[in-house]
Amino acid sequence: MQWCDLLFAHWRIDAALLRPLIPPALTLDLWQGEAWIGVVPFRMRGVGPAFLPFGSNFAELNVRTYVRHGQRAGVWFFSLDAASKVGVRLARQFFYLPYFDAQMTVDARGDGFRYASERTHRGAPAARLDMTYAPTGPIATAQPGTLTDWLTARHSLYSADAQGRVYRGDVTHGPWPLQPAEANFTTLEMGFPFPGPPASLWFAKHLDVRAGALVRMDG
Repeated sequence: MQWCDLLFAHWRIDAALLRPLIPPALTLDLWQGEAWIGVVPFRMRGVGPAFLPFGSNFAELNVRTYVRHGQRAGVWFFSLDAASKVGVRLARQFFYLPYFDAQMTVDARGDGFRYASERTHRGAPAARLDMTYAPTGPIATAQPGTLTDWLTARHSLYSADAQGRVYRGDVTHGPWPLQPAEANFTTLEMGFPFPGPPASLWFAKHLDVRAGALVRMDG
């Protein structure tokens, strides 16, 4: 698959707000003692098995933080909204991820985008996002050991099933082609008290990604 027109928007957040929402088998991954939460809108292209010559295309929006299982760092998703009913149901069933149906639009505006999402999933908490974002500088690769690399260079995700059993899924991709970005949030109602403007904003035009199967962490 390919992740396109992606924005990494990140805020520092009190770790005490996140810890109760993370399975006990995982620990919060902190940067210099601080927890971070991210809102990541983008578009998916070519989603499907690698042996097929085509795949699904749809918009997606995730809210995430960063965790560890032993020495393996990864992403924990609080929610993933998507404009694909089939994709939502497959991800919920086979990857134990909190995907939700949403009505979403992504409109190009010069070099940037207007992105709007409203959750429509039956019985799910309300969630809305309306924003614009755009790159503001040249492409660069995040240097190892920097906050930007720590926030973006994640090659594992963690999820949990209804019984609380934790799984890890690994993704393979090259370095992110990052550009500094600007963003304006008209509506940001995604289940958390986001503290003011983002402390970190990066844009990526596209990245090719392969995702592997889940592995149960307790065997």
